[in-house]
Amino acid sequence: MIAEGLRFAGHDAVHVRDLGKEAAADHEIFAVAENESRTLISADTDFGSLLAAREESKISVILFRRGPRTPARQLQILLLNLARIEDFILQGSIIIIEQSRIRVRQLPV
Repeated sequence: MIAEGLRFAGHDAVHVRDLGKEAAADHEIFAVAENESRTLISADTDFGSLLAAREESKISVILFRRGPRTPARQLQILLLNLARIEDFILQGSIIIIEQSRIRVRQLPV
């Protein structure tokens, strides 16, 4: 739903399912993101920890925590705030979207 909504809004987005990687290990997902210069969007907080441990500086991860649970609401919040976080995404960051705030940790952490 989020990838589809982002595509509808004019963004180049894919879901891991679109790539046949829905059962892939996290390191495989990171490899795809790195090879295709993509930003990961997830509610799985492991991605933020793994990204920090990898000492990456180019991949970004957007994490939804303690807040919007439905993909429709997550998409809405993301689209409303995308312009505000775009520079951080391009620089390599962990962006945490919660119910009432957005936190950014620039890489490397």
